[in-house]
Amino acid sequence: MNEESLRISPVSKAELPDVLQDTINRLQENKILGSTTSVRIWAHRPKIALAWLQLIETFYTESALDERLRELIRLRISAVTNCEACKVSRKSEKVSIRDVACISNDESNFERREINAMDFAARLAGDHETIDADIYERLKLDFSNAQIVEINMFAALMMAGGRMTYAQKAY
Repeated sequence: MNEESLRISPVSKAELPDVLQDTINRLQENKILGSTTSVRIWAHRPKIALAWLQLIETFYTESALDERLRELIRLRISAVTNCEACKVSRKSEKVSIRDVACISNDESNFERREINAMDFAARLAGDHETIDADIYERLKLDFSNAQIVEINMFAALMMAGGRMTYAQKAY
């Protein structure tokens, strides 16, 4: 990545507040955060950047969804939004190379619950107006209301983060 191509210059690592740097380090150690470029851009608003990172961390540490499902949702969104940073980073070893290869076009590799969650995520990222009552009925076959809410929120956060990273050219 060439920092000259970024639309907003990142805050230098030396200028990051300690609490933000500590959070970045922890998230990298736990494979929740790959590249720090986007976070260093967000660091122009350190309290908001920290809040965003804490929200992401909460999805990974206190989730009602299993690790594999979260990763499939994240990767399915990256396929729709064409987020290069998201496509190449891996947050879970529970998703295989074969899974990644099939993420957009081969449902035979996935369980019904995974297919329905990824379908919801793809629709949210691509054409949210196609999300109707039937989509929610399919989610209800395998998920509690709390899990469905988390699928909605996690997908929205991943979509927003990916699009923001793309817009800033921070990938």
